[in-house]
Amino acid sequence: MVLHIPFDNTFAKLGPGFFTPQQPEPVAAPRMIAFNQILADLLQVTSGDLQEMAVTFAGNQLPEGAEPLAQVYAGHQFGNYNPQLGDGRAILLGEVLGREGRRYDIQLKGAGRTPYSRQGDGRAWLGPVLREYLVSEAMHALGIPTTRALAAVATGDTVWREGGLPGAVLTRVSASHLRVGTFQYFAARGEIAALKTLTTYAIARHYPQAEGPLGLLRAVRDAQAGLIAAWMSVGFIHGVMNTDNCSISGETIDYGPCAFMDQYRAEQVFSSIDRTGRYAYANQPNIAVWNLAQLATALIQQLEDPQSAVEEATAIIHAMPSLIEAEWLRLFRRKIGLVTVARDDLDLISDLLEVMAEGQADFTNTFRAMTEGSAKDQFLNPEAYEAWRQRWMQRRKAEQDPDAVMRLSNPIYIPRNHRIEEMISAAVAGDFALFERLNTTLSTPFQKQANCEDLRRPPSQSEVVTATFCGT
Repeated sequence: MVLHIPFDNTFAKLGPGFFTPQQPEPVAAPRMIAFNQILADLLQVTSGDLQEMAVTFAGNQLPEGAEPLAQVYAGHQFGNYNPQLGDGRAILLGEVLGREGRRYDIQLKGAGRTPYSRQGDGRAWLGPVLREYLVSEAMHALGIPTTRALAAVATGDTVWREGGLPGAVLTRVSASHLRVGTFQYFAARGEIAALKTLTTYAIARHYPQAEGPLGLLRAVRDAQAGLIAAWMSVGFIHGVMNTDNCSISGETIDYGPCAFMDQYRAEQVFSSIDRTGRYAYANQPNIAVWNLAQLATALIQQLEDPQSAVEEATAIIHAMPSLIEAEWLRLFRRKIGLVTVARDDLDLISDLLEVMAEGQADFTNTFRAMTEGSAKDQFLNPEAYEAWRQRWMQRRKAEQDPDAVMRLSNPIYIPRNHRIEEMISAAVAGDFALFERLNTTLSTPFQKQANCEDLRRPPSQSEVVTATFCGT
């Protein structure tokens, strides 16, 4: 069987101002690590033999119909505006229409230098590639909008960071790679015609019911509000919510210094470069609103009278916190088995999180253990939990089958940081067994699986991961 990707490219037709045509740089000895056959079927990609796919997904040969390019964009990084960023190590091969009629980008990440590499080598090493493969697919299995992983390939080359590391390339799939920073790039340069073209394209591709720039702003707001609430519901911390990492499609994109919380702490930060807590767990809703404001500032530049749109754009932005809170409350209600609505639910959930913080309880295991009657074992101060539990038991009498709701809302397995680090260390040494085991287990995170109790276990004191890193 021969590898076939049914490309149907549209972004490449927008013109050279939006990208630079860019061939991937060949690698020494491509070898397939993982291929996502389920995703390939969704994309209507016909798989070939392993070596043919390794050569293709490493960038050594282009599949028929590919139009490789590096996209340009700008962005606020930790609040500081950078007027030109762009795909510094990623090359978009093209787009396909999936079986359900949705359009997807297929992109090689770690495929070599581009005009936007900014003194970088354009490569990725094995650890971040495997991290993104596992975590993005785990997020998909959790039901959270996300980019996905089609393939991971070892390159046979050495990537130099602090020392020599094995190189790899990830094939990433997304609804698109349009970002808030894409709009900022053209708005800041005063390229209004290009900004209008981009807006029209984004609406047609993602939100065909939206009317004009402010309609797009509303649609992105709603998608991002749902996304942020979903992150919070599983204890996920993105770690680098710059505007160039904020997707117009409402998907989670760029799994650099991301992490899932073990013990619940609202102020939890993992990213080694987030020294002020800007992107801490509890700050993520505020940053999403800030990012939306940057999108609004860019979008209204194309209007004949931008000042006249400020009031409406401001109202759209100001509505976002309540949208996030409403979805957050819906999701957290379900995490404690509630489908009906009561006035004091927000206090009930907030009090539980406070008890969890004080009791150093594991976020994931506590919510899951509540369905099993063993949650008090998660707390250093079980008496405080028991007092809260009495209130909860009274509240859940209004529900028909709260335990069933909780089992569908609370995963058993998440990509725990210490297991990811253990997996990377083993893979660098040539052992991919833990990668494969995690990939299998995390694909069905709500179902108890045989011989996987160790994957539920929080880290011991010596295993705690205190910092995660941008994985370039």
